[in-house]
Amino acid sequence: QLQLVESGGGSVQAGGSLRLSCAVSGGIFSGYVMGWFRQAPGTEREFVGAIGRSGSWTGYYDPVKGRFTISRDNARNTVYLQMNSLKPEDTAVYYCAARDGMDVVSMTESDYRYWGQGTQVTVSS
Repeated sequence: QLQLVESGGGSVQAGGSLRLSCAVSGGIFSGYVMGWFRQAPGTEREFVGAIGRSGSWTGYYDPVKGRFTISRDNARNTVYLQMNSLKPEDTAVYYCAARDGMDVVSMTESDYRYWGQGTQVTVSS
C-alpha cells in the first residue's frame, strides 16, 4: 500500500514562493505517475499538474503554467511542487497523488489511486 505524506505548506504573501514536498513509501516510486491537486474552500478538488515516472514529461493546469514546476527525485522517493509568483487564488489545500497504469498525464481524480492527507497553502494579498 503506497503512502504519501505532503509537507512544506504555510502562509505567504502574494508574489512569494513555496515548495511542497511529497514523500512516498510502500511501493516502487518510479512506477507511478505523480500528480498534484488542490481544493479551495467551497470548491471541488482540481488538477494542478503531473509528472511522468522518470520525470521526462510534465503537464500543468493553465492557471499555474509558468509559475509552478513539478519535479521528482526517484532516488529519494519524493515529488516536489515549486510554486512561484503566488496569488491569493492559489490558496487551497494541496494534495499529491499517485497513479499506476500508462505513463501519460491525467487530470482526472479517479485515475489516481493513492492520495496524501494534504497541506494548507494560504496566500495573502
